[in-house]
Amino acid sequence: MAIRRMDNVLIVVDDLDTVISFFVELGMELEGRGPLEWRGAERVIGLDDVRQDIAMLRIPGGHGRVELAQFHRPKARAAEPRDAPANTPGLRRIMFAVDDVEDVVTRLRAHRAELVGEIVRYEDVYRLCYVRGPEGIVVGLAEELG
Repeated sequence: MAIRRMDNVLIVVDDLDTVISFFVELGMELEGRGPLEWRGAERVIGLDDVRQDIAMLRIPGGHGRVELAQFHRPKARAAEPRDAPANTPGLRRIMFAVDDVEDVVTRLRAHRAELVGEIVRYEDVYRLCYVRGPEGIVVGLAEELG
């Protein structure tokens, strides 16, 4: 049996509205939002008495998704500093291909995003950067050249 696709990446957040706005500005589409009322979720994630709101965002015309979850009960705990450097073990970033890195960075700055380093050119293939958005979420941006 082989993997058929990667369905989504889950990010647990404290402020669902702010993070949704950030990803919508990046170019994702809000597919749905609301409370997760399926009690089977508690068995899947191994927590009891869960109350959470979720949002699913999708890449327009693509298959990739980002799921956001805001836990009201039990309260989420911070696992690491929000400004963890790129060499910290764990999930460090999600990379997106974009049309214009400069434009995306400019638009995301209005949503409290800042460059982690700088925009750099990788040979004649890409312009790349990391952007740290709300709640310390890091996204990589890759603009294909040529």
